[in-house]
Amino acid sequence: MKVDSRISQLACNLVKFSLELKKGQILYVDMVGPDTRDLGREIIRISTEVGAIPYWNCSDDQLSKPFFANANETQVFGFSVFHQAIMERVDAYVGIRGASNSFDLSDLSSEQKAFRQNIYMSQVHMKTRLKKRWVVLRYPNAAMAQMAKKSQDAFEDFYFKVCNLDYSKMSEAMDPLVALMSRTDRVRIVSPGTDIEFSIKNIPVVKCDGRINIPDGEVFTAPVKNSINGVIQYNTTSLNQGVLFRDIRLVVENGKIVKFSSPENQKELEEIFNTDPGARYFGEFAIGVNPFITDPMNDILFDEKIKGSIHLTPGNSYDDADNGNKSAVHWDLVLIQTEAYGGGQIYFDGKLVRNNGVFCLDELKGLDSPF
Repeated sequence: MKVDSRISQLACNLVKFSLELKKGQILYVDMVGPDTRDLGREIIRISTEVGAIPYWNCSDDQLSKPFFANANETQVFGFSVFHQAIMERVDAYVGIRGASNSFDLSDLSSEQKAFRQNIYMSQVHMKTRLKKRWVVLRYPNAAMAQMAKKSQDAFEDFYFKVCNLDYSKMSEAMDPLVALMSRTDRVRIVSPGTDIEFSIKNIPVVKCDGRINIPDGEVFTAPVKNSINGVIQYNTTSLNQGVLFRDIRLVVENGKIVKFSSPENQKELEEIFNTDPGARYFGEFAIGVNPFITDPMNDILFDEKIKGSIHLTPGNSYDDADNGNKSAVHWDLVLIQTEAYGGGQIYFDGKLVRNNGVFCLDELKGLDSPF
């Protein structure tokens, strides 16, 4: 069977660059949705050729929904223990997401969503998978093209251009930003409806250059947990557990979210922030730099990489940029600061670093060019 050369290139990049898979290592290939099979097959083929041992799982939200819609806490715990044991056995993980309907889980009850998030996602992914070498990506199926408001052909062209860019060049261009953030104390973000300040002092800074998420293109750290004060108004929609949120506004005092609003989904927003105490604090601050992603499409793996964006994330912090906040929630909410989306500024220690989505410092200009 003839395989699209762009799929083969992506599979090769994932196995050899993102995961750096070696002979004898076990790879978990997790395919969600039938459209992911072509890429999954290529990953299995290439990982086998390099001497690794692939294990694969094929699932779909239409299959998992009957379980999560009816299972009690004990059943979800048992399900999680089983899958956690598999995840513990592998050396690397690649998750290919290609659900045919992004809203399949939207009508789970709040209790059912909490079981899925607090038990399954927390134990299998947050506490186990994130300690492995891992990479997660979406697959360009019809559902994803519709969310992006593009034809299937146009979206596939966009997708493969974004996912198969030269990440080695991007990585090199990120180094000056990593260095600058590493020596920065105070950060201030200003946009329409937003004026918020915090410290990132002594928190590690990590560049995401194609080795974890695909597409990639962000540099992240975490705010000092209790240092955040101000207001942030996110200007992109966000799909969370089948619910589409818009115009989320957060008021923050000494690191804690004390007020929150979303005009259409206030109840669901409150449920998320009541998940656990850490859900009302922040675990990540990141700057998006992928030059090919300029508009949101309700898919966080793309939206958080938008050139000219930032995301300030309620919930869990990552181990490699740990500020001490732990939660079953990790919700990347995105604020775009390009002129087309109202503009905005980033200041580091009082100095203007980025204005209306364009870097102001000479050493960062490389991030404004295609890679």
